[in-house]
Amino acid sequence: MQVHISGKGVDVGDSLRQHMEKRLQEGVTKYLDRITQVTAVVSRESHLFRVDINANTGTHEGIVVKGRDTAGDVYAAFDSAADKIEKQLRRYKRRLTNHNRTDRNLNMSVATKYVIESHKDEAPEKDDNPLIVAEKQTDIATLSVSEAVMEMDLLDLPALMFFNVKNGRLNVVYKRADGNISWVDPQVNSSAAAA
Repeated sequence: MQVHISGKGVDVGDSLRQHMEKRLQEGVTKYLDRITQVTAVVSRESHLFRVDINANTGTHEGIVVKGRDTAGDVYAAFDSAADKIEKQLRRYKRRLTNHNRTDRNLNMSVATKYVIESHKDEAPEKDDNPLIVAEKQTDIATLSVSEAVMEMDLLDLPALMFFNVKNGRLNVVYKRADGNISWVDPQVNSSAAAA
């Protein structure tokens, strides 16, 4: 596993670099030996240190694990971000070993993903033609709800759209402001279906 440590406007000393490399090598490989690369970036946010950690398998599976934290002490910020990474990997490993998982990711649909420009200060547009900043193809996987939550955690996403393996319908899981996860499974209205 390759570990890349860098500083953005911060000098990462030898002591911190050794601490980060050792913790990442031990913590990540403890749960998942398929991780090929881990990147840690130390930066400053006013009076706090911020550490961003990204780990990926480098394969077609697309497993990316992300952890970020800020603290007044760079060691505390790193250790907290590393704890988040290890927690995600521990959950992922537990779910893999608890379920006899078949590879459902091969059953994907393709959709177009749009990024719409935010107008926080302006009144909302009356027409349905917002300014599109970016557009790209994206895959929508067929997953169980627990796999969708795991994928959302691993990719550090606020929400994830997926086809539910049990009913084939398009579902969404998302993180609520209170820290819980919500799951949206739309039901077909019988009166609308008859019309």
